[in-house]
Amino acid sequence: MILERIAAPYFGTNCWIFAEAKGSECFIVDPGMAIPDLVHEISEVLTRHRLKPIATVVTHGHLDHTFSVRPFDDKYGVATYIHPKDREFLANPQGILSPGGATDQILLEMGVTTFGEPQDVRELVNGTVIEIAGFHLKALHAPGHTPGSTVFQVDDEYLISGDVLFQNSIGNTSFRLGSSSDMKKTLRNVILPLADELIVLPGHGAETTIGRERKNNDYLQERFLRSAD
Repeated sequence: MILERIAAPYFGTNCWIFAEAKGSECFIVDPGMAIPDLVHEISEVLTRHRLKPIATVVTHGHLDHTFSVRPFDDKYGVATYIHPKDREFLANPQGILSPGGATDQILLEMGVTTFGEPQDVRELVNGTVIEIAGFHLKALHAPGHTPGSTVFQVDDEYLISGDVLFQNSIGNTSFRLGSSSDMKKTLRNVILPLADELIVLPGHGAETTIGRERKNNDYLQERFLRSAD
């Protein structure tokens, strides 16, 4: 198996690349922000392993996770998977950005003002299981960071957690359309029931496991989950 990570220059967003072996099909997770985009860095990995991309999987609609989705599709013509509640932000990322925030300032500096959907967008709702490039992905709707935040269980071995769960932390809920109460429900009902052995591939930072976070992450403890919003 091939599992590669590219940390985008802006915000250090993890772009994950999954493939069964050299020369096989692959899928991309959360191609983030770079100048002019992250396509060159992804293409280098694809070339090195002789991979054929067939899909992009998007964990949520924040621009640091979606910035290079359309440029990547323009080059490779792949399907793009996203939850319907965050789909609109592919073409309208400002709809979920905090006005005047860091991302807004970066866009002004870059001179980027327009966005659009890739050609083939496919919506994934809670419980949907799909097969991509030889992997089984199960979508688990995990709102809180954004309304359409989704984590993906891959072959009962990995959890692509986006900005829901990090090593010793969780996603920020103070952004526009974020919800602390929804995040607590997600942590209790979606994250905590998962198997300890699952390897967590977060949207930022280092890999971890569900078991490690269950033990060490303060946000997965009852005192936080029962606290007032």
